[in-house]
Amino acid sequence: MLHRRVYQFLIVYSLGLALLLGIKYLLDLSNYVIPGPMEIWTTCREVARRYFADVMDTMTVAIIGQVLSICMAGFIGIVGRQTTWLGSFVKVAAYNVQAYPIVALAPIIFILLGDGFISRLLIAAMICYFPLLLSVLGIMSEPVRDIEHFYRNTGRLRWQLEVKIRAFENIGKLTTVVAGSATLAMAGTIVAEFIAANAGIGYSIRIALYQSDLGKILVALFLIGISLSIYQGLLEWMGALVRNAWESQ
Repeated sequence: MLHRRVYQFLIVYSLGLALLLGIKYLLDLSNYVIPGPMEIWTTCREVARRYFADVMDTMTVAIIGQVLSICMAGFIGIVGRQTTWLGSFVKVAAYNVQAYPIVALAPIIFILLGDGFISRLLIAAMICYFPLLLSVLGIMSEPVRDIEHFYRNTGRLRWQLEVKIRAFENIGKLTTVVAGSATLAMAGTIVAEFIAANAGIGYSIRIALYQSDLGKILVALFLIGISLSIYQGLLEWMGALVRNAWESQ
């Protein structure tokens, strides 16, 4: 599972790089516009260690932001699963917050909280949580009729058990959504760093863009992709462990 994620990324990245180099040689562009293979390799040797540390910084923020978004989506999904006034209010509030584009909200966040860790974390969580929320709401709103009917008739169905049944009956869907949300968390953190932060790989990409150094950007994209692929593979592996443990009970 982990190997498949890494292989898929390497194939996609190689195809994209080959296309870029093909455009370079087809149009006879200079190394200043699109660097050649040797220039990319030289740049990689110069900045790989520093960029790897930046990626780990960004990944740390993204993971914490993803955990926060999972908690928010879980809470709202559990509260909003019932057709009560409170459930409807919570869902409407969550949808309305998401209606505002993050680019419009980011300046307010940076003005109030500065350009440090908290701002990056908040933006990552805000971008990540909505797809999670939709999935959790869909899963928690759909009863598992046969199992819930048994516990309801025996008088043992409490809301905690109801949530547990619905979650584990859809553990495959939840694993896929959580693994996919890692991409959004990473993208949200990079966007925050690119806009106004002073740390992380998004900040390094912004500096490379100002320098018109495509080689550095390509190295950054490679490190982002390989790190994210490994992380998503680990999430899928942990989801499979949880599913197997539940099925064996």
